[in-house]
Amino acid sequence: MPIYEYRRQDGTTFELLQSITDEPLTEDPETGQPVERVLHAPAVHFKGSGFYNTDYGTRKRAREQKESGDKGSDSSSSTAKTESKSDSGSSSGSGTSSSD
Repeated sequence: MPIYEYRRQDGTTFELLQSITDEPLTEDPETGQPVERVLHAPAVHFKGSGFYNTDYGTRKRAREQKESGDKGSDSSSSTAKTESKSDSGSSSGSGTSSSD
């Protein structure tokens, strides 16, 4: 049987062991004050394939966001870096293909 939390009008709370099928209390059994059931978010964390990788904070994801933020702020220097990488990549690529 679950434990439910109830809040009185003055802000104080109490817990009560109730069946799931029982109706929620409308008044405190000890004082007779009106109460309402307090709902909490469930502690569920889905992992595994089939879920978005952006849902969970990882170091890799933080690096990707940081890199995308850097590229957006300084577009001229990132373009120069991209061009220099493509030039150096083409020369190394031809050297490895001739060794086959």
